[in-house]
Amino acid sequence: MISIDTFHLTPSTPGTLQSRIQQMVAQGILSGRFRAGERLPSSRALALHLGVSRITVTLAYTELVADDYLSARGRSGYYVSANAPEPPDFPARASGPGTVNWLELLPKSPSLGITKPADWASYRYNFIYGQSDPTLFDSANWRLCALQALGKRDFDSLTADQYDGDDPLLIDYITRQTLPRRGILAAPDEVLLTMGAQNALWLTAQLLTPNRNTVIEDPGYPALRALLSQTHTILTPLALDQDGLDPATIPPGTDVVFTTPSHQCPTTTTMPHARRQALLDRAEADNMLIVEDDYEFEMSFLRPAAPALKSMDKTGRVIYIGSFSKSIFPGLRLGYLVGPAPFIAAARALRASILRHPPGHIQRTTAYFLSLGHYDALIRRMSRAYHERRRVLDSAIAAHGLQVAGTGTYGGSSLWMRAPGVNTYELAARLRGVGVLIEPGAPFFAGSGGVTTEFYRLAYSSIPAGRIAEGVGLVGG
Repeated sequence: MISIDTFHLTPSTPGTLQSRIQQMVAQGILSGRFRAGERLPSSRALALHLGVSRITVTLAYTELVADDYLSARGRSGYYVSANAPEPPDFPARASGPGTVNWLELLPKSPSLGITKPADWASYRYNFIYGQSDPTLFDSANWRLCALQALGKRDFDSLTADQYDGDDPLLIDYITRQTLPRRGILAAPDEVLLTMGAQNALWLTAQLLTPNRNTVIEDPGYPALRALLSQTHTILTPLALDQDGLDPATIPPGTDVVFTTPSHQCPTTTTMPHARRQALLDRAEADNMLIVEDDYEFEMSFLRPAAPALKSMDKTGRVIYIGSFSKSIFPGLRLGYLVGPAPFIAAARALRASILRHPPGHIQRTTAYFLSLGHYDALIRRMSRAYHERRRVLDSAIAAHGLQVAGTGTYGGSSLWMRAPGVNTYELAARLRGVGVLIEPGAPFFAGSGGVTTEFYRLAYSSIPAGRIAEGVGLVGG
């Protein structure tokens, strides 16, 4: 039903009350705001709302029926006619073009660098990273957990404004189950829920990097580079070697280091234990802080994932970021920060100032999904499927002579590739024409040196195993 609050009589509009009501309804239909089959307010309700007589509204509706804008359905009321004029193809403007130069007024928005077509699922050979496979997700049990979270017992968690609080059930599971799997022991006041890892990175960057010297990996996560560009930090990208970030290359005076040691983004490199210890020793000696993004540790199907860098932290210098968005589904947007209590308290206050807390129903649904064992079952199912897809992908890559650039050791959902002498932007454009999607690697580089357009990423999170070999054949052809 069309909301009665969308109807307003403008005093400056010429004509009788009846003609003005007719014009108001007709304009709503012509602009596309009122659509065929939608019910209009009753003549009595609209008359009361507009402060006019009911007969005036009835006469206006009758004229609109005669012009086939509306149809009358007996006691059911009046509806937008199926034969009403179609709205124009161009988008309707709510007002004129305006006199504000927004390009000059607003700061330039940072570019994330990576673009993914909205119709990615329609491509037969979809090697795009970070997308879910609906055949793997346990939608039935997620639905049951969501219904359970809607029950009377959980009413407060669903409806209350927790201000800066988090769901105690979810925090309890993270501290007792999730973090110990990474070798991390944390108290509840050392954990903060976030709207995905991106929100966790933003909070951390806002608190730690303004007017300080910050190091990032190159190549690395483009969205991190974009958000750091807004914090007035002094940013230094460091090129990686076969073992990831080398602590010896970190320049003197560095305050904060962002790293993905267990599964480097995008190369998939795993930092060896000795280098992790060297990084922690360097941080202690130079009074640095380390931000560890531990994404995709769940997909350790080739061998057990290395313990988190945070598990080796004895002096409280590592801020840890985890997320459920990759392992459950990307649209969940639920992650968490782990760090010393004073840092978490500051992050909690900053979070409360912009979004209060992640939605209570999402938190409680996730808590049930985890605590009832559905999450672990999902991870096992995804790991088996990813392992098989990786096996097929490795075989196809070898068969077509493609070059793997990454040196990841334990799994994940993608491979970092190199095509010497090839511009992968042009390659990606050509492949889209035959139903293949790949990701050019240049956006991951910050420009610390070397050729960047030769790299690309092949992901296998959403492509069926049976299509991988043929798709790789097209990439190699």
